[in-house]
Amino acid sequence: MAEEESSLATKSDGSHTKTGWPNFTQQCKALFYKNFLLSRRNLRATVLQLGSSLFFIFLIFCVELSSKALQRSTTNYKNLFNPTPASVPAIPACENGFYIKPDCYDFIWIGAQTPRLLSLVDNIRNNNPNRVINEAKVKHFATAQESDQWLLENPMRCTGTLYFEERGTTIAYGIQTNSTATGDHGRFEDPNFTYQIPLQVAAEREIARLVSGDASLQWNVAFSQFAHPAINAASVVGRVGPAFLLAATMFGFVIQLSNLVTEKELRLRQMMSTMGLIDSAYWITWLLWEVVLVFISSLLLVLFGMMFQFDFFLHNNFGILFFLFFLFQLNMIGLAFMVSTFVSKSTSATNVGFFVFIIGFLTQLVTIFGFPYDKKFSQALRSVWSLFPPNVFAAALNYLGLATSTAQDPGIKWKDRSKCSYRSEDCVLTMNDIYGWLIATFFLWFVLAIYFDNVFPDVNGVRKPCFYFLSPSYWLGKGVKLFEGGRCCNCSGSVPPPEAEEYDDPDVSSEATLVKEQKENGYKDPNVAVHVQGLVKTYPGSHKCVGCRMKATKPYHAVKGSWFNIEKDKLFCLLGPNGAGKTTTINCLTGTIPTSSGDALVYGESIRSTSGVTNIRKNMGVCPQFDVLWEALTAREHLHLFGSIKGLPSSEIKIGTSQLLEQVKLVEAGNVRAGSYSGGMKRRLSVAIALIGDPKIVYLDEPTTGMDPVTRRHVWDIIEASKKGRAIVLTTHSMEEADILGDRVAIMARGKLRCIGTPIHLKTKFGAGYLVNVSVRREDGMQQPGEAAREEVRRTGVKNFFNEQLELVPTDENKAYITFIIPREKEAQLPGFFKLLEDKKAELGISDLQLGLTTLEEVFLTISRQADLENAAAEGRFETLTVNGQALQVPVGAQQVRIPDSVSDSAPNGMMVEVFWQQDDVGALKIARHSEPKPAAEVLDSDPGQHWRSTSLHSQRSLREPSNILPGSVQMTSR
Repeated sequence: MAEEESSLATKSDGSHTKTGWPNFTQQCKALFYKNFLLSRRNLRATVLQLGSSLFFIFLIFCVELSSKALQRSTTNYKNLFNPTPASVPAIPACENGFYIKPDCYDFIWIGAQTPRLLSLVDNIRNNNPNRVINEAKVKHFATAQESDQWLLENPMRCTGTLYFEERGTTIAYGIQTNSTATGDHGRFEDPNFTYQIPLQVAAEREIARLVSGDASLQWNVAFSQFAHPAINAASVVGRVGPAFLLAATMFGFVIQLSNLVTEKELRLRQMMSTMGLIDSAYWITWLLWEVVLVFISSLLLVLFGMMFQFDFFLHNNFGILFFLFFLFQLNMIGLAFMVSTFVSKSTSATNVGFFVFIIGFLTQLVTIFGFPYDKKFSQALRSVWSLFPPNVFAAALNYLGLATSTAQDPGIKWKDRSKCSYRSEDCVLTMNDIYGWLIATFFLWFVLAIYFDNVFPDVNGVRKPCFYFLSPSYWLGKGVKLFEGGRCCNCSGSVPPPEAEEYDDPDVSSEATLVKEQKENGYKDPNVAVHVQGLVKTYPGSHKCVGCRMKATKPYHAVKGSWFNIEKDKLFCLLGPNGAGKTTTINCLTGTIPTSSGDALVYGESIRSTSGVTNIRKNMGVCPQFDVLWEALTAREHLHLFGSIKGLPSSEIKIGTSQLLEQVKLVEAGNVRAGSYSGGMKRRLSVAIALIGDPKIVYLDEPTTGMDPVTRRHVWDIIEASKKGRAIVLTTHSMEEADILGDRVAIMARGKLRCIGTPIHLKTKFGAGYLVNVSVRREDGMQQPGEAAREEVRRTGVKNFFNEQLELVPTDENKAYITFIIPREKEAQLPGFFKLLEDKKAELGISDLQLGLTTLEEVFLTISRQADLENAAAEGRFETLTVNGQALQVPVGAQQVRIPDSVSDSAPNGMMVEVFWQQDDVGALKIARHSEPKPAAEVLDSDPGQHWRSTSLHSQRSLREPSNILPGSVQMTSR
């Protein structure tokens, strides 16, 4: 007996499952392999994450080529060791000057129009090398004042002015040009060398020839720059690299963020946790996988940079560059881990990534210009600024770029990583400091990710307290209490206690009494797997600020104190309409959400203890209502993953996988990705996952949804065969499924357990009676002349016979059968009635007679109606009934309603109508029709509502029975 009552914790220590460190390492291996498969199957995203650096390195290369093109006409950015002399060019045409307007002049000369000066100017025009200057392109002014006035009134119309003055035998000259340097499309115009020097050389040459009288005098002038290194140092990678390389890193950031959020949104992580996943194994395996990807990506990035022959990558130490890119990308992955706790939709991951990129791009621009990594800024400001990874990354690239800004710069060596570059005049940050910041902030993001993951509500709204890590029980492995809703500061209202326990059904009352006695006596029935002890689940109300108004929501009692046992080797079927509380009950039993009060013992382990839930999940299987599968994984890979999470040895996983695939008829599709499965195939795979590892307790939530009839029957056989050695809890909307599979059936409505027992017991107790189908059609099916009329006569005879003998009318009639429901009150008359019916079978023309009990579906509908009736009475809900143009407000469920002001001599008690009700799509009672008005039979009770409100299910009254309503309980409204 003691062995039979052993807890799950003891069973889980058996030789067939791994625990402790071996289980942790096995889960890590399985999850790592899962991540590898997902990345391999989603090859496009993986290649994008690894190879995006090539594209952005190429863009940087293009920027460098463009930069070199812009600098091609200047030597400021070049090392000039052996400059080549350059001859002085001729006076250029004014049209070639930058921004010179049309109708311009090649030059202006100022002076008296003497023969010598006129000859001098003509010689300058005619002797201009390679080009004779047209006389119309030269303008003359007598004085400098006139010239200046013209230049002021006609800007950008002339490139230079010559001033001549005769002083005896000599000629003095002056030159006036615009000395402002200009540029256009990558070309720089030096006004001194372009305009001033050609004018000066031409003037001196012609003056010398004129004074010497030698018209062939040679006058050759050449200029050469001083040798110099690059005057202006600049690194393209250091300047534009932060933005481009941040964009390359954002691919990994967005992909990882999307992976984490997708597994949370699709409840994949919750499913793994339900099957026994260790949270630390989940985070560590994602981290290890991203370390591998980041390592490859960083290595490729450095190699691509060297391939394009960037001095930045060639001169700086390989290790320094690799560790910088590796730590930065790893830091961004840590940031993605933390951000994923705030994001609930995978579609938002791209938007979040774009937002982070924009913020990083803007802060990098500020960082490149020196803020705040300068001695004039405080250390506190630099520390805060360094918390955002792109800022430190930009500072590092700028620092390394300065160290390789010219070809002769040696770059940063590994031994010099703790020193500042000689070009960093105001250095406050070394490479070692940058590495330290990247490592420290990575651990900060990772720790915050784990913390927020615990204190923020999950997909079910469950969280741990804000200071859970301060609880000794957390570190001792005993777990902490879970909360629901809100975050650290929650505006939940107080939770009122549920209604006092009232049992309308004696079976429910007996079950509750039995469980309570077992709890009080500490007795554990060896044949019971689950003891549900007063389970209560209440969702608290909350206050939300909507605009300028405070919106309050009322507390909702989802489960109102359930007491029942779930036996071993049997299937317990939990039924109920939508909102009945059955899914909430299952979620509490699986540890998905915490209970508000009460408890449940699963093989002796309490669901109120996190350590107890951990032990329960080691031997628990769950098939959720909606398929929770990775579309990129195959059925075999799914079973291998969940088997590994449960701690099964590899040999058992392999054997169990093959057996389960064969049982659910997925052997041929076992290596096909689940994304290509039909709905029925996915449900079969979900059932197989629930059964992996031979769990002792299995929860199946509508397992046969979407299956064809043949497959459904096969799955039923699997479930039936799986009862041995375990307890199975099944929820379904198929009454046929519940009738066939259920050893015990419980029906919930409005959060309360309404009935419990075997299917036969419930149909016998709550059914309306016996179902009789009578056919009067010819057995051969031949239609002879006049057969339709004769068949109608036979139908009338059968109806009259049932009316005369049992006072019954047909409840349904079609071409094949006439259907009657015989109430249980007439059960004593049935032997004589059926004997008489058999004697008159030939006389009545009966060809077929079928007798059966009421179906489980009718029991379900009856209980659902009654629950809605009670709820309507408690809420005081009314429906509008229109009788002869008069609108009456009728209490929901009222069967007979008196018409106000209808008393007359012929109807001393007034007129009344019968109201017929039906349920809509959500199960609420609505008026279907009403009878014609007729005289009320008697004076009704003083409290009419009490009669129909207090009608209990175990009184076996059908909803068809009349309930009396006072005239005062009918509210009349005018139309």
